[in-house]
Amino acid sequence: MISAIRHAIVPLRILLGAPFRVFFALVAIHAAATMLGWVAGLSGMARLPAGWHAHELLFGTLPGAVAGFLLTAMANWTGTAPLSGRPLAALAALWAAGRLGLWFSAGALPVPVAVVDMAFPLTLGLYATTVLVRQCHYRSLALMVAVAALAAATLSSHLGNTGALPGAAGYAQELALSAALTLMVIIGGRITPAFTNNWLQRQGRPRAARARPALERLVLGSTLALLAASLLAVPEPWVAPLALLAAVANGARLAGWSGWQARSEPLLWILHLGYGWIVLAMALRGAAPMLDGLSASAWLHATGAGAMGTLILAVATRVALGHTGRTLALSAGGLAIYLLILGAGLVRTAVAVLPGAPYREGLMLAAGGWIGAFLLYALLYGPILARPRPDGRPG
Repeated sequence: MISAIRHAIVPLRILLGAPFRVFFALVAIHAAATMLGWVAGLSGMARLPAGWHAHELLFGTLPGAVAGFLLTAMANWTGTAPLSGRPLAALAALWAAGRLGLWFSAGALPVPVAVVDMAFPLTLGLYATTVLVRQCHYRSLALMVAVAALAAATLSSHLGNTGALPGAAGYAQELALSAALTLMVIIGGRITPAFTNNWLQRQGRPRAARARPALERLVLGSTLALLAASLLAVPEPWVAPLALLAAVANGARLAGWSGWQARSEPLLWILHLGYGWIVLAMALRGAAPMLDGLSASAWLHATGAGAMGTLILAVATRVALGHTGRTLALSAGGLAIYLLILGAGLVRTAVAVLPGAPYREGLMLAAGGWIGAFLLYALLYGPILARPRPDGRPG
């Protein structure tokens, strides 16, 4: 018995050694379980609260993934020690409490559930903002705006799903996905060109991505403006030109990174494809009010099933290797993770875009790809996350 407890404690200590370890492991399990629960509900095998699966993916999976990356990257940006041990365990427990509250919310009081659920993004945002300000790393405070928007969207989702504020759930989804786009534009804009240039230099080839300050200002400005439009619930016909401008700016940014030069490296081309989903989502949002027959929800699915799913797994696979001192080479079977999540995004977006697409079959196929991708990540990378670094260094 004592031996079994010791065997369980050692991996737990390792998982709590760095934010990416515990949060990426939790997120992979949660993302797959949430979609499995949704499939069970769609099949009539389970009864779930209204808006449950959308809420869990946007306010469970997404903030957990953001915490895993942000708390890890922030230590590198500021030179501070990453959150670990008991403080990290407390933050992870807060995230888990919110998830358990939603899973069993049918018999729970809505106010305590909402308070616990909102506590995680608020605590994450407050902690990260404090560290960034203390270290004078003001450049990253735009990320905190998106985290604050996620907290506001969490509250709105609860108000809508409980009937306290009819229509608020739809507003919450749009705001959360706009916040997700903002986070992915900022984070993707830092890591994708940097990783691509580093890889090209190791290959003895010249840098591909070069700084274009005017374009970068346009990208960030138009993306933040889209977030503000969602926050203020600006009518979509008015948002459309701004969304198209953001799509063009982000498309030019992506093209400037010359991703095709890294087409032989899966850990890189998946980042470029993930960013391509961002461009598509913005373009669909801009085109929807102008094109008859194009669903207004198409951009939501391109963002969630496409960009969000792809970039979470793209970052999680790379970080699990690089930050544990392992060789940056996709694990055997890792390519299937990328193909499954890309397929899930394509099918789910196609169902929303194409009027004649088989709806139920498409949903099930997309859900299967999503579940398979995150479960495979848990199986292949979970052991890596729960093992110490080969070089014996902490973290």
